[in-house]
Amino acid sequence: MQACVNNDELYAIKEVDAVMISTADFQHAYHTVEAVKAGRDTYTEKPLAETMEDNRAVLQAVKQSGKIVQIGSQRRSGANYQAAADFIKEGKFGNIVMVELTWNVNQPGRWRRPELVAQMKEEDTDWKRFLINRPHEAFDARKHLEFRLFWPYSSGLPGQWMSHQIDTVHWFSGLQHPRSVVANGGIYMWKDGRKNWDTITAVFDYGPVNDPANGFQVTFGSRMHNGDEHPAEIYYSNGGTLDLNTNKVNSKGGLTQKMAAAMNMQPNLLPEMSLSEVEPVIASANTGGDKLTSNHVRNWMECIRSRQQPHAPVEAGYSHSIATIMTNAAVHTGLKVTFDEKTQEIMAGGKPFKY
Repeated sequence: MQACVNNDELYAIKEVDAVMISTADFQHAYHTVEAVKAGRDTYTEKPLAETMEDNRAVLQAVKQSGKIVQIGSQRRSGANYQAAADFIKEGKFGNIVMVELTWNVNQPGRWRRPELVAQMKEEDTDWKRFLINRPHEAFDARKHLEFRLFWPYSSGLPGQWMSHQIDTVHWFSGLQHPRSVVANGGIYMWKDGRKNWDTITAVFDYGPVNDPANGFQVTFGSRMHNGDEHPAEIYYSNGGTLDLNTNKVNSKGGLTQKMAAAMNMQPNLLPEMSLSEVEPVIASANTGGDKLTSNHVRNWMECIRSRQQPHAPVEAGYSHSIATIMTNAAVHTGLKVTFDEKTQEIMAGGKPFKY
């Protein structure tokens, strides 16, 4: 095994055919561009990008390269999620009318590295290389090691957690991004110098861009000071509910005979059924890993051999990044945020969002 100080040394090794990119959140897109231009396939962790400049650049570079890029949205390689996707796409669920996404923990130490921060010195790092295309600022060990707590190195909750869950919305619905989002967030509990919020709520409008009369709403809520880390993804139709924690369909909330009769309508109640065995999305404490991620990496490696598109191609990352960036913009500006299809820009209050 050969250790490398930086990416230049890595790509000088001709025998390296593929790389796994799990660097700081804001670096994923930049490092993916670098990798595919060096002729390597990549497994790129999410979020793919935290700005639209980076998002557009990585999409273009990957498509021009013809390289195999798997985005780390491992739900796409889970049998239970695949079964849910098929159930919805085949029309058995009915039209999606609402999606509720939540991801809550009670972890003051989440994304903290206080012992390492105390030991880190600037001379032991390449701070300029770390910053890449972010504005220059003085060395800060916390921002280097605890980057998920500081914008513009990470959006925090949207980029880390929401990007996973919003990807299922895009996958199941076939829609590429929200039509609009409003959001609010704050640091309500862990006042440790972080800049990214420990609590956030976002409300999305989804639907065809050219058909504003049709669509559905998605909510995402996350808090870091009360919860047991069991991410919830619940889909609703007029006929009932699909709970992705259990992968079961039921008639809860569906249109009952009594309520339908009041308007001379027919009832609409989904049958009770289980779609498949659930594969947990949280890593096991015993194995240090989870089946979804193992399946996802296996799919990537198989696609490297076959040159077929993986389960989560770069377009999936481009889409979840649009939603993540829109959410970040909405919280920072307090404005309703939309996406301009023509310019591929995030618009806040009718103007391009400036980071």
